[in-house]
Amino acid sequence: MEPVAIVTALILVQYVTFGFMVGQARGRSGIKAPATTGDPVFERHFCAHQNSLEQMVATIPALLLFGYYVNAQIGAVIGVVYLIGRSLYYRTYVAEPASRGPGFAIGFLATVILILGGLAGAGWQWLL
Repeated sequence: MEPVAIVTALILVQYVTFGFMVGQARGRSGIKAPATTGDPVFERHFCAHQNSLEQMVATIPALLLFGYYVNAQIGAVIGVVYLIGRSLYYRTYVAEPASRGPGFAIGFLATVILILGGLAGAGWQWLL
């Protein structure tokens, strides 16, 4: 399970990094907390960060389930694919929100595979 633990930590590091990027965008825009509107670039950073949180809530438990019930190495690889997808998603959302589709699709597909694999693996173990 060590590969899964490492990738889980990397997902958390990515999320925290996105948070720092939101803070930097807030500083550049001059938008004072708690406001979250008023500058389109800051708003894109903020939304990309929040969308990443929404996706992470499903991905981390799914990664842990997949790693435990199916295969930790394969789960870790799928987790890295998720990381790549979210990084692409964040960059493209900030640059041009309409171009975020491929990054979203990569990360979402990785999450779906982890969820379904973890569910199938747990179900299989339960039946045995």
